[in-house]
Amino acid sequence: MAVLATKQEDPKRTVYYGTFIHTPSPTLLEVKHNCAVGVDVDSRIAFIEECPNATAIPLVANLHAWDAFDTVISDELSPGRSNFFFPGLIDTHTHASQYPNAGIFGNSTLLDWLNTYTFPLEGSFSSLDRAKHVYNRVVHRSLSHGTTAAAYYATVHVSATNLLADVCQARGQRALVGRVCMDRMSPETYRDESTESALRDTQACIDHCASIDPSGSLIRPVITPRFAPSCTVATLNALGELHQRTKHFVQTHISENHSEIELVKELFPKAKDYASVYDDAGLLSERTILAHAVHLTKDEIDLVGKRGTGVSHCPTSNTCITSGEAPVRKLLEAGIPVGLGTDVSGGYSPSILDMARHALLVSRHIAMREGPAVKLDISEALYLATMGGAKVMGLEGVVGKFEIGMEFDAMLVGLAHCQSDNGPEEASGENSEAVDVNDGPVDVFGWESWEDRVAKWVYGGDDRNVKRERSYFVLQLAWEPTIGRKADGVLAHCILADFNILCFDCSRVASCGTRPSWRDCALGIDYSLPGNVAIMEFLPRGCIGKSSKGDANLSWTFR
Repeated sequence: MAVLATKQEDPKRTVYYGTFIHTPSPTLLEVKHNCAVGVDVDSRIAFIEECPNATAIPLVANLHAWDAFDTVISDELSPGRSNFFFPGLIDTHTHASQYPNAGIFGNSTLLDWLNTYTFPLEGSFSSLDRAKHVYNRVVHRSLSHGTTAAAYYATVHVSATNLLADVCQARGQRALVGRVCMDRMSPETYRDESTESALRDTQACIDHCASIDPSGSLIRPVITPRFAPSCTVATLNALGELHQRTKHFVQTHISENHSEIELVKELFPKAKDYASVYDDAGLLSERTILAHAVHLTKDEIDLVGKRGTGVSHCPTSNTCITSGEAPVRKLLEAGIPVGLGTDVSGGYSPSILDMARHALLVSRHIAMREGPAVKLDISEALYLATMGGAKVMGLEGVVGKFEIGMEFDAMLVGLAHCQSDNGPEEASGENSEAVDVNDGPVDVFGWESWEDRVAKWVYGGDDRNVKRERSYFVLQLAWEPTIGRKADGVLAHCILADFNILCFDCSRVASCGTRPSWRDCALGIDYSLPGNVAIMEFLPRGCIGKSSKGDANLSWTFR
């Protein structure tokens, strides 16, 4: 956890107060009001207590011998909203290098889409400047949608793959980062030269991940054979041996469309079926993520379930390139862990919330043929987006719900109220509040149950409803501006991830009156506070900074 503090200040514990919503099981959407969640300096949840109101927070904290802590109160951050804390979303399958092509797929299907759009773009990542530009944007965009963990495919390039791992660490996003392996069925200029080079370069990326995060608490490597047709038997076997020996995660694709399945039969005539190609190579285990699984046979479903292998359901991508509809209910009934994947750029959206709603819609299409039992509901879709993804990525017991001992990966969701001053029955007309499009596309009128509000968010929400990502800290400051005013108290709400700052909100700046301007920059984010502090630059971990003008007596450091 990164902590922003005054120079001599130690990292503080934090109590989050408000409404907490999560899905601890597929059938339970749990809503906890007036809840105080204590997060210790190691990011783990220390206590979860009922708390009648915000003024009682110190009493609750004292029960746990907490005498010094910061406080984040959801309703105070954005008055007039239906605010709630929700676990960070988990993207179990996405191609970071393909993000510039999001929304570009024409009328293609899988195999021609790869040759027309994907391979040319990925091949260009031999340029580290391009890789840096794209990967910074990818991770920033993913976090802005509330995704706190992701399984990334990079490219065949070692340096660019290592750069992606660096960016994820700098931004504080949990990540599996995989260098793509392929030694056939791809352009001559964009493939591994041999099985030996595929292993050597994969090991180089594994070593880099270990060097930047030895504990693997944030960044982990993942062995990544692109899919069976792009790898020779020798390469699949070598990667399988590496997986069995090191226990590193594996990610690949399976049974995305019918043409692909027929190609696998031609290339692997000795294999019983597609899933057996991976199993024969030692690549199927409880630490394997299979993307798509749209057209698995019953035997394949049984095999995947027996191995404990997880599946990433990518409903948007499967629709965009007309691959089919994954039978999620059958997979779940077979005991297969299922999470959601954006599969950018087969899918056009980097939002897991979009994937949740599209999973709901795809299940309804299947229900039109097979009956209502196959339909997913809101609770199940959100479970796939959080706890399901945690299981698939080996993060079960770490993140995905609010539970004592688990880490506090979370976001604050805000839904706009359009209730009039005269009550919920008069929420339109001349007395109603003006619509602010920046509040997001979800309107709450005041009479909805909390379950209905969550449903509105799932079906209609977007990144404008994500007000906070990951961890939250309030920086208490006092300063003497040059014009002579004194402002004590909350300068800003700073949203921090491990080693970097994601967002900055000065809506409650004392004696300031206007929100700050901000822009991304190479090392972090520059902020301008009109009338008080000109510019503060937040530097990478281990650096110490000061305000660029002497208007504020302030210094800080990342710990």
